Amino acid sequence: MPPAAKPDAAAPPPRLAVVDLGSNSVRLVVFEGRGRNPTAIFNEKAVLRLGRGLTATGRMGAEAVALATTVMNRYHAIARAMGADPFVVLATAAVREAANGAALVADLESRMPGVKVRVLSGEQEAEYAALGLACGIPDADGILADIGGGSLELGVLNRGRLARAETLRLGVIRLAERAGGNPARARELADAEIGAVSWLEAKAGGTLYLVGGAFRALARIEMHRTDYPLAIVHHYEITAAQAADLAMHVAVGPRRVLERIPGVSRRRIDDLPFAAIALRRLLAATEARRVVFSANGLREGWYMESLAPEVRAKDTLIAAGEELSAQYARDPRLPDALLLWTDPLFPNELPALQRLRHAVCLVSDIGAQEHPDYRAEQVFLRLLRQAGIGLDHPTRLFLAIALAIRYEADPAADFIQPMRPLLALDLLQRAEQLGHALRLAYTLSGGTPALLAKARLQRANPNLVLHLTAGSGVFAGEPVQRRLDRLATSLGLAGIIK
Repeated sequence: MPPAAKPDAAAPPPRLAVVDLGSNSVRLVVFEGRGRNPTAIFNEKAVLRLGRGLTATGRMGAEAVALATTVMNRYHAIARAMGADPFVVLATAAVREAANGAALVADLESRMPGVKVRVLSGEQEAEYAALGLACGIPDADGILADIGGGSLELGVLNRGRLARAETLRLGVIRLAERAGGNPARARELADAEIGAVSWLEAKAGGTLYLVGGAFRALARIEMHRTDYPLAIVHHYEITAAQAADLAMHVAVGPRRVLERIPGVSRRRIDDLPFAAIALRRLLAATEARRVVFSANGLREGWYMESLAPEVRAKDTLIAAGEELSAQYARDPRLPDALLLWTDPLFPNELPALQRLRHAVCLVSDIGAQEHPDYRAEQVFLRLLRQAGIGLDHPTRLFLAIALAIRYEADPAADFIQPMRPLLALDLLQRAEQLGHALRLAYTLSGGTPALLAKARLQRANPNLVLHLTAGSGVFAGEPVQRRLDRLATSLGLAGIIK
C-alpha cells in the first residue's frame, strides 16, 4: 500500500537578512520571525578595514575591496541558502566617502542580481542606531553615541525618539589616522569636534548610550576589571566616574594586559585607545551621570523598521515573556489566571512591579520539560542568559530568581548567590515572594486554570488565608500547608487554610 499522506507542516517563520558593510568590519545577521524581540539565527563578522588609508588617499585599499567582494559573495550565498528575503546591504562611512565607493557598490550589485546596496548618510546611520537602541531600550532618554571605524554618530534621544543628529569624522580608524597614531593629537581632534556640537548639553546630567563594537569592547574590559558576574554587554550600566576611569585605564594601559581579557579581539585592541579618547570627551561634553552600553545598533534598527506598527508598539518585556511561554508552557491560558490569582498578595502595587509580576506569570511554566533534578537551575540560567533584548540585568535576575524558587530552589543556592548583588534588596524580596506564590499555585492546580479557580488567596492581617472549594480536586495536604506557610512567612503573615 502507498505510504499514508503526511499532514501539511506549518509554514516556517519568515527570515530576513541584513549586511552592515562598515569601515572596520562587515557583518551578516539573519533574523527569523518578525516578533518584537529580534531572533538572530546567524551572525558572522569579517574584519576588512575598508576605512584604513582613506584619510591619506581618499580611497579604500585594493586588498580590502577584493576581500569585501569575496565575503559578500559568501554572505549572499548564505542568505539565499537560508531562505532569507529580503537580503539588504547597508554601507556606511568608508563606502560613502571613498572615491572608489560607487565602483564597489556597482560591482557588488552586479555580482548579486536583485540586491540593492544602500549607502547611508551619517544622519541615516544615526537614525538606524537610535531605532536599534529603542528596540531594546524603548524609553532611552539622553545622548546616543555610535562609534564605527570611520565616523561617530551623535544624537539626542527623547524617550526613544531621535530629535537631532550629527556625524563626526571620529571613528576609531579615522581618528587614529588623522592623529598619526598620536594620542595627544587625537585628544585635540576629539575635543575640537565634539566640543563644537553645542546641543550635547541638551541632556546634561543624564544618560550616555554607547553603541558600536569599540564601545562594546570597552564594556567587556570593565566587566573583567570589576569581576561583573553577568557577561552580557547589552544593558550593562556603569557610572560616569567608572567610565572615565575605564577610559583612562585603556588609554594608558599596556597592550599585553588588554590582550588577556576574554571576549576582546586582538585586532580590536589597536583601536581601543582612540575609542577611550572619544569616550572621555563625550563624558565631559554631556556631563552624563551614567553610561549604558547597547549591543543593538544599525542592524536591529533596520529590523525594527520592517515590523508592523502594532508589533513595534508592544512592551518588550511582556513580548519576551509571551514568546517564551508560547515555546515552552503547557497551557496558554494559565499566565492570565495566575496574574489574577496573585493580585490579593500585593495591594497598592506600583505599575512597574505589576509589569514584573505579569512577566513572571508568563514564564512560570517554562521548566515543565526539564529534568526534575536540574529544573530550577536550568530555568534560572535560561532566564538569566536568554537572548531577549528588552531585559536589563536586574530584570533578568528578578525573573530568574522568582522562577528558581517556583521550582523549589533554595534562595541561597550556589548558582544564585553570585548574582544577588545585581538586584536591590526590595526586589529580591519581591521575587522570592512571587516564587513562593507560584509554587503554591502549581501545587494546587497542576498547572491548569480550572483547578486554580477552585482556590483563592486573601490577605486578612495578620493572616494569609487560602480558601479551597470542597470536593473540587484541590485539598489541604501537607505540601499545600508547607508552601502556604513559606509564602505567608515571606509576606510577614501566618498561613491559614479554609
